Amino acid sequence: MEDYDIVIRPLITEQSMHFASVKNCYSFEVNKKANKIEIRSAVEHLYNVKVKDVRTANRKGKPRRRGRTAGTTSSWKKAVVVL
Repeated sequence: MEDYDIVIRPLITEQSMHFASVKNCYSFEVNKKANKIEIRSAVEHLYNVKVKDVRTANRKGKPRRRGRTAGTTSSWKKAVVVL
């Protein structure tokens, strides 16, 4: 996998901005098949930083309705990278 296939997008939320300023942690949405070693190397190559630690979590999709049709949003994988 290419680096751009592994890291999909950075997560910009109030909590992630707080952790970025206080603990030097940054959150990303990553490919569901990527492991911690691939995530570490992709972030290091894309952002030219030295990664200290990687934590991952699989996020389950939430149930949603549109009229009579019920479904779920897609599941995704979150990575928190400590620099």
